[in-house]
Amino acid sequence: MSDPEPIPARGFPTSARAPAKCILFGEHAVVRGAPELVLAIDLHTQLVVVPAAESRLNGDPAAPTANPFFRGGLAAAGAPTVEVRSVSRIPRAAGLGSSAAFVAALSAALSAGRGGIGRPELAQRCFEVERGAQGVGSPGDTSTVVAGGYVTLNAGAGAGERLWRIRGTEASWEVRRAPDPGWAWVVAYSGVPRSTADAVRAVAERLGRPDGPHLLEQFEEVARAGIAAVASGDRAETGRLLGRNQELLREAGVSHPRLEALLAAAGPAAVGAKLTGAGCGGSIVALPVEGREVELVRRLARAGAVPFPVRPVAGVQLVENPPPA
Repeated sequence: MSDPEPIPARGFPTSARAPAKCILFGEHAVVRGAPELVLAIDLHTQLVVVPAAESRLNGDPAAPTANPFFRGGLAAAGAPTVEVRSVSRIPRAAGLGSSAAFVAALSAALSAGRGGIGRPELAQRCFEVERGAQGVGSPGDTSTVVAGGYVTLNAGAGAGERLWRIRGTEASWEVRRAPDPGWAWVVAYSGVPRSTADAVRAVAERLGRPDGPHLLEQFEEVARAGIAAVASGDRAETGRLLGRNQELLREAGVSHPRLEALLAAAGPAAVGAKLTGAGCGGSIVALPVEGREVELVRRLARAGAVPFPVRPVAGVQLVENPPPA
């Protein structure tokens, strides 16, 4: 996938669409400096923005104060008064980046209407908006939906071409473009809304134990090995490392009985699988056995999940000829 182009200037009304994301390796540990590999996938949020006398989101005049993502996006763009209509195929609270996609689409559309913006600046802005709304997290989600394709954080110079560096109040993260092995993946939503707060508390408690630093080291080792396996197209090793990553997430206390049931259901048709995102609910990601993609989707559906066959896609883009809001 080529380097992403800047978001060009475009007069209002503007429309933008941004993809979901799927974390393959490194969730939770990335906040503590470990590497992460994230994939932008072909589920999208799309919105249209028009100037208005009063800011609204899908007709709701309370959204500029009640919705922290909408409020933060407007503030970062200079607090314009706009009417926004948004639709999404990304399940909410599923660990697939619905908030990051909304923030990226909104920020891109607003920036286009105010002169355009470069991708590095857009990625920084989106991270600040999402972090401000959530209070926790890394820029992996927002950088991935801005850049598209496979993206690494904190993986070092050997992990691909550098895209940008995101700066936070207490840390910074180097974002790079990772090679695409050309694989299809399957993500499956469990139907159990994930609880980021519960997951963050569980991980913090677990890493606070005497052996916590060793567990964090194992997360980092698996993430680095996983990044290398995907980059080299080693399907078998990637599958093995997905399973090992799940073992560590289970030990960190962020799995869930429904996720474990889906992982078991996927087993015969998957090279490897794990939860994706914060955990304590949400979704899993599975790498299919070649030629058994349809079987994997059917297995997950029969187990009660909502499965999505997915592939890597470009990052946030403007949409031509937007409809009126």
